[in-house]
Amino acid sequence: MLPSATEIVYALGLGDDLIGVTFECTVPASAPSSPAVVVGGRDTRDLTPAEIDAYVRAAAATGADLYTLHADALAGLDPDLILTQDLCRVCALPAGRVADALDHLGCRADVLTLDPHTLADVLDSIIAVGNRAGAAAAAADLVASLRARLSAVTVAVSGRRAPRVAVIEWTDPPFGAGHWIPDLVTAAGGAAVVAHPGARSSATTWSAFQAAAPDVVVVAPCGYNLTGAANQARTVLPHFPSTPVWAIDADALIVRPGPRLIDGVEALAAILHPDATSQPPTNHIARVA
Repeated sequence: MLPSATEIVYALGLGDDLIGVTFECTVPASAPSSPAVVVGGRDTRDLTPAEIDAYVRAAAATGADLYTLHADALAGLDPDLILTQDLCRVCALPAGRVADALDHLGCRADVLTLDPHTLADVLDSIIAVGNRAGAAAAAADLVASLRARLSAVTVAVSGRRAPRVAVIEWTDPPFGAGHWIPDLVTAAGGAAVVAHPGARSSATTWSAFQAAAPDVVVVAPCGYNLTGAANQARTVLPHFPSTPVWAIDADALIVRPGPRLIDGVEALAAILHPDATSQPPTNHIARVA
């Protein structure tokens, strides 16, 4: 019921067992099978960041859902395990809606709710999925490999000054980064500013970002790939005329709580400490100014 869960399932080698996804599940790009789409939502590609923010706020004010569960499609699948979330109504369908649908359908599927708030929680959620899906050994191996990569970054940046990093999770209005994103910055050898570790991101002001005096600005708008992030990063430039500004494929590296967050740590480390780590992937990250 959420893209990060789909990524975890494939990373555990369970792609052949995946029968239902959301309309936003894009990894892997060339899957061996085509799972049914059981969660839909509005296509916001024609909207500006300000218009999307207004749409989300209006839905929240009225209690409307941003996502739609296709109950008929779900009923035809008869799943054994459903992966859902309650972390963010903007990111995916809430678990309560899933539970209501299962009661209505008389479906007895096991439901696992994934609500990670920190990077450590994300790794724990991979273990939880593996345990519930009969892939405990694969999950343990995957998490061990991810931790080894994190340790390698820690060693590479050890003893270096931690640059002050502003990760902008939305640009109109500007949002400071929350949940696990500050952890990614710390793991990459940086110090996150205007951030909310383990908590929801929230709207702030450009003056608050400027007052924090970041050494580096990373524009990582939720729901956008590198092209969209770069377009938004250019609108940020007037607020930081003398600060390096980078755009990052947020969906691939930053905002979806799955295994690729470690790719995000490695990319951030390459930005902050280019002489100590490998170069960032050009298809997911780019310097704008």
